Amino acid sequence: MSEWKRYKLGELLRVKHGWAFKGEFFSDTGVQSILTPGNFYESGGFKANPSKDRFYSGDYPKEYLCSKGDLVVAMTEQAAGLLGSTAIVPEDNRYLHNQRIGLISCNESLNKEFAYYLFMTQSVRQQISRSASGTKVKHTSPEKIYDVQVDIPKIQTQKNIAIFLSSLDKKIQINNQINQELEAMAKTLYDYWFVQFDFPDQNGKPYKSSGGKMVYHPELKREIPEGWGVEKLSHFLTIKNGKDHKHLQDGKFAVYGSGGIMRTVADYLYSGESILFPRKGTLNNVMYVNEKFWTVDTMFYSEVNKNTSALYVFYSVKDIDFNKLNTGTGVPSMTSSILYDLNIIVPEENILEKFNTVVKRNYETIKLNNIQNQELTQLRDWLLPMLMNGQVKVE
Repeated sequence: MSEWKRYKLGELLRVKHGWAFKGEFFSDTGVQSILTPGNFYESGGFKANPSKDRFYSGDYPKEYLCSKGDLVVAMTEQAAGLLGSTAIVPEDNRYLHNQRIGLISCNESLNKEFAYYLFMTQSVRQQISRSASGTKVKHTSPEKIYDVQVDIPKIQTQKNIAIFLSSLDKKIQINNQINQELEAMAKTLYDYWFVQFDFPDQNGKPYKSSGGKMVYHPELKREIPEGWGVEKLSHFLTIKNGKDHKHLQDGKFAVYGSGGIMRTVADYLYSGESILFPRKGTLNNVMYVNEKFWTVDTMFYSEVNKNTSALYVFYSVKDIDFNKLNTGTGVPSMTSSILYDLNIIVPEENILEKFNTVVKRNYETIKLNNIQNQELTQLRDWLLPMLMNGQVKVE
């Protein structure tokens, strides 16, 4: 520890307030979007929220347009544990530096990438939290951040630590990018085979484009390939209600809500392939799951009646606008009877099996990548405090 020295953060960095962007210029579309505390993970890291982006169409000082690699910090605790979370801006000319966000600039004694991980440590977070103002929503300020005390090593050691930790994060990011590509490939194949109906015919050629016979289906009011049918969703799935999870102990099984994974618990409600439908809240966030899981009481999960159909049915319902089927008044709501009544095209069995084989292989890779990401995250979180206090050295 001889090379480590105690500082106040004010001796090492500056924090710049963001600009007060005017609400009348917010838009659902545009080029530049407003950075918010919602763009931070509680543990640290940048969180993209494309469905919640607020774009800005008005004029603003150009110094508040972020650059790729900028280090930013959440100054407001929009969610528990978020205060003091840092993130690195992922791209140029895309994000605007909002007033609830601080922009960190480091002097020559502090490596910026090291500072990013420094703000993830329990010591820094606790000091920021203890000095925060506000009752319902906590806030911090540059001056309060400046008073935080830290022990840091020489600049080269800082760089070594940052390179090691960032290598773990980059592998996680690569896995996430691979998963996104695999999901996109699966959706493209579904559209090609079951929307355009250019699945491979008996000669291996695209069916509809090669003159395959189409027949009009009166209930769908459209043409479908000859020999294909239509069934209600109840033919494929049995809809079940989720259950309360508050009494469960923490563990390894994911709990799904309409926004995704909420926590992990020691018990599971269902094991295997399932399609999850929000019962209340964000109705369009339909999910495919193939693992042991729990789902909350504001969600439906499903038992799959036919082994080869889960992924096909998932993509068949994924693009439905369930908000148009909303039965609620205040809170958007869905019923199992509405879901059961949805029309699903039934392809020939051999085409369905081919699709399932290809796409399921993608999802198995996604599953393995997610498992590896969990392991890498646990390793990073375990090593972080020891690297930051000198117990573990990186040469």
